[in-house]
Amino acid sequence: MVSLLARLSSRGPGDGGGRRPLPLIWLTLAAVAAVTVAGLAGLSLAVVVVQTLDPAGGLSVLGSIALAGRLWLLAQGGELGLPSGPLVLAPLLLTLGIAGGLSQAARGVVRAHELDGGRAVARVAAAGMAVHVLLTLLIAVVVHTPDVPVGFLRTTAGAVVLSGAAIGWGLARESGLFDAALARLPGPARPVLRGVLAGLLTALALCTAVVAVALGSDAAGYSALSGSLGGAAAGAVGLVALGALLLPNAAAAVLGLAAGPGFLVGTGTFVSVHGVTLSAVPALPLLAALPDTQAVPLVAFASQAIPGLAGLVAGTTVGRWFSDTDGGSVVAGLSGIAAGALLGVLSGGLVWIAGGSLGDGGLAQVGAPALATGLAVAAQSGIAAAVAATVTRWRSRG
Repeated sequence: MVSLLARLSSRGPGDGGGRRPLPLIWLTLAAVAAVTVAGLAGLSLAVVVVQTLDPAGGLSVLGSIALAGRLWLLAQGGELGLPSGPLVLAPLLLTLGIAGGLSQAARGVVRAHELDGGRAVARVAAAGMAVHVLLTLLIAVVVHTPDVPVGFLRTTAGAVVLSGAAIGWGLARESGLFDAALARLPGPARPVLRGVLAGLLTALALCTAVVAVALGSDAAGYSALSGSLGGAAAGAVGLVALGALLLPNAAAAVLGLAAGPGFLVGTGTFVSVHGVTLSAVPALPLLAALPDTQAVPLVAFASQAIPGLAGLVAGTTVGRWFSDTDGGSVVAGLSGIAAGALLGVLSGGLVWIAGGSLGDGGLAQVGAPALATGLAVAAQSGIAAAVAATVTRWRSRG
């Protein structure tokens, strides 16, 4: 969609194929609006198909579209009011999709107009954020009902933060401002950033694998819980899709388990290597990954290696990208500690974003504690990263 807009904007009637871009702001508004229109249309279509095929009689078409709109708001950090209390839990896979679309829209605008100046980039960022926030508020007004009210303040703040981060990243990356900023950083800073990214991706991949192992070990429980909800094949597809949208949230919760603090699914269910407490949880098949008894499962003990492994990957990456002008083994080791500390900060932020609440009372808190998880990851990853960076740098120098 964005590439099509960019191609259309480069031609005018009778211009013989010469470049005549649309005005910058108009192209920005069209590209960013296309992300919301296309994304919401696709999500609505998916919900409508699942509900239509439900033999038990699902939601109406309008009801399905309203559900898609509410999911769209939740993915941006929005808040919905339920009889049981506020619902604040972003399906992070959908959040990543929205952020990726906005980033690509911004990059398409930069390519169409060949922007490289800071003032023009700032204008595009402001216009893109404005149209995305306005469209989000329009969706919020449409789906707002007395039964399911929308928390407009939190929803607006979430749309501002998400659009600012995604559009800003796309503009900075495509216009060269990001590379220019990296070039101004001290030498060791660039290997550290590479190491942090590698370590974070490693941790998330391993946490996702833990979720898959936990689900696979209780496939019977997943099938039983899915079957108890009804909906035949269509309902099963819908539950699988919902579980996929929440899979990054589950991985973030496992990160809390791996770091040591554990995670909560309401006030009555707590999982850590120090013990398991079980209580009633929502009837979501993805939660079949939770332990069936109060005995700590073996996969929970195995997950304790994740922060250390992530630190080893981060430190090895730091050491490999160190140049002769960046310093020797000692500097590389100190940079490994910095990479571990930053990895802890990002882990704490990710855990905080992935958590939320499913109402008041027993489900008021879902996810891992952000501060404790961040500190634990920083301590464990920092030590491993320092050793790995020192050894890798020492070996590279021969």
